[in-house]
Amino acid sequence: MRIRGFVIRILQQLLRDKRTLALMFLAPLLILSMLSLVFDTEDYDAKVAIVDLPQQLEAKVDTEDFQVYSSPDDAWKDIKSGKLDGYISFEAPTSPSIVIEGSDPTVNGAVMKKIQTLFPSSSQNMTDEVKYVHGSKDMGMFDSFGPVLLGFFVFFFVFLISGVSFLRERTTGTLERLLASPIKIWEMVVSYVIGFGIVTLLQASLISWYSIYILDMMMKGSFFNVLIIIVSLSFTALTLGILLSAFAKNELQMMQFIPIVVVPQIFFSGLFNLDTISEWLSWIGPFTPLYYAADALRDVMIRGYAFGDLLFNLSVLIGFSLLFIVLNVAALRKYRKI
Repeated sequence: MRIRGFVIRILQQLLRDKRTLALMFLAPLLILSMLSLVFDTEDYDAKVAIVDLPQQLEAKVDTEDFQVYSSPDDAWKDIKSGKLDGYISFEAPTSPSIVIEGSDPTVNGAVMKKIQTLFPSSSQNMTDEVKYVHGSKDMGMFDSFGPVLLGFFVFFFVFLISGVSFLRERTTGTLERLLASPIKIWEMVVSYVIGFGIVTLLQASLISWYSIYILDMMMKGSFFNVLIIIVSLSFTALTLGILLSAFAKNELQMMQFIPIVVVPQIFFSGLFNLDTISEWLSWIGPFTPLYYAADALRDVMIRGYAFGDLLFNLSVLIGFSLLFIVLNVAALRKYRKI
């Protein structure tokens, strides 16, 4: 009878905790649904061009699925801007050359597969004439996914630690005592952001250094630019963690935000090609901080871009942080009693 009583009490507690029930039953369905939509897609259709196609070959090859350029310079510019994944040039008709953007091994394979449809019998020999704008033929999946994973783990741990730490400030009564003082709410929020931000800066530096120089992650650009991106992302995760902690009553409830807020971002960060995801789902990507951070990290680490090329992504990350700070100020007003 005692066991029965304890079982009933536990079940009653769970039934009263609607957030835990939603996490147990709805969150797995949400994540599995996203996984099915991400993996159950068609193969990536590479954007490939043909340059200087000789007249004697026009009748022999099917160019319907290819863009046609008259100048290699124009095709090169479109590769740099992301409009093309690669092209085959016939400047020397007897020895055509292939140029591939190169930052994603999966896309590289799709480009070569599409080019091989032009000349199946000689495609094997043409692979010796491949030039990579970024990366190389030896580039591995870890090099391609590394920047995305680096951004994700920084975002995850900063979000979790900042949220739980700020929650403890509330549950231990520290926040209540601060709110009873003359300090303004915005001053308190900024102070927390700066205080946690100093530790975040050290964490970001350590993770970035270890990933690049110990794990030998591909690094074409400046390490300083990587730090700027990671720190910007960290402040976004920091302010978001503090914001959501205002709606949690304990550490368990703070953890419950992870499957809803953090995990889905990995699907839209570039780890999976967004061009192969359903349009009605891929629109979520631009509304997530990791989408911009991962793009900026790949620009620096794989493509070697300079600081000026990162301004848009950095501006969006800073915009997210400022938005979350404003929302933090509004959320904390309900705790001020005087």
